[in-house]
Amino acid sequence: MRIVDVSAFYAPQGGGVKTYVERKLRAARPGREEVIIVAPGPTNATIVDEPGGKIITIASPRFPADRRYRYFADEPALHTLLDTLAPDVVEASSPWSSAAMVARWRGSAMKSLVMHADPLSAYAYRWFGGVASREQINRGFDWYWRHLLRLDRQFDMVVCASASLAARLSAGGLRKVVTNPMGVTPGIFSPRLRDPLLRGRLLSRCGLADDAVLLLGLGRHAPEKRWPMVIKAVTAAGFNNPVGMVLVGNGNDKGKVVRAATNNPHVHLCAPISDRAEIAAILASADALVHGCEAETFCLVAAEARASGLPIIVPDEGGASDQFVPGQGEQYAAGSPTSLVAAIGRFIASNPAEHRRAATIAAPEVACIDSHFDRLFEAYSAGRAPVLHAA
Repeated sequence: MRIVDVSAFYAPQGGGVKTYVERKLRAARPGREEVIIVAPGPTNATIVDEPGGKIITIASPRFPADRRYRYFADEPALHTLLDTLAPDVVEASSPWSSAAMVARWRGSAMKSLVMHADPLSAYAYRWFGGVASREQINRGFDWYWRHLLRLDRQFDMVVCASASLAARLSAGGLRKVVTNPMGVTPGIFSPRLRDPLLRGRLLSRCGLADDAVLLLGLGRHAPEKRWPMVIKAVTAAGFNNPVGMVLVGNGNDKGKVVRAATNNPHVHLCAPISDRAEIAAILASADALVHGCEAETFCLVAAEARASGLPIIVPDEGGASDQFVPGQGEQYAAGSPTSLVAAIGRFIASNPAEHRRAATIAAPEVACIDSHFDRLFEAYSAGRAPVLHAA
């Protein structure tokens, strides 16, 4: 079975989608599944060729808002490549224009839309949530809902990794939504990697001693990640308790992130780390992950934190909220710095070591990403949507 994933969000410098794509190639079983990733790139090329499949790029322009990424702009070239590849299943990984391009392709393959993005939460709800209700915003973005409903008719299934996103799409009228949770890469993340010396070094970079609380932020510097809000909340929480924060990442919003951290010597900004083993050690050695984005479609970093035995402090909406387990961190009202300050305060007052102990016990229960691919490949082979976790 040949599966072609038209992956608009894949880039060699990418984050969660890159991790997902590369694991998908390794999850494919030679002789049973062949996975071919088609991504926008600087040239027409095959950039990866492995037993499980390939990554092929189509020459595409840079995305103006983030020049690390490119976007599909040549629909005939995409259709020609799909004709040549002759897939049994074709996936679209973005609900934007590339999904419409895939929908218009006249091939006979099964079509699957995998929701690696939640534009309403990332943009519309964030922009207008302070002045309008969710219902009013949905009415104002009726054109986008019509677009989603049209894709729902054109695709055989719409796959969500987040139960909350699946429920919202189903409530909006989509009929082919299924929930297939993702998971973490096996063999990398573990509470056993906790290193008190590493924790001490990270706190030292924050100008704090070992008795302080170490919070970790991990992700792109993008508006929907709300890092300035998180930094301000950590700063406010630090007035009553010694709290340090290490933020690992980079991106177009870096200027705002740097300005937010300028007056707090206890916030340390760190460049992106590509070594997964190093990330796993840092996750296991912090006291809690703090996350600001309510627009995650799964929140891989929160799942990796849980697999590391790390408590999480996350918003009460989106994929991050699906990862929350009471007693293993705190939740706060999405988009509210005041609520986040209170959540950090509750976490500190309720004994971080107890949260850590509970998270460590639960760490082996975190799902493996390969189970997600097993369910997905099984559904494609059967030619129908999976019944497990149907929305």
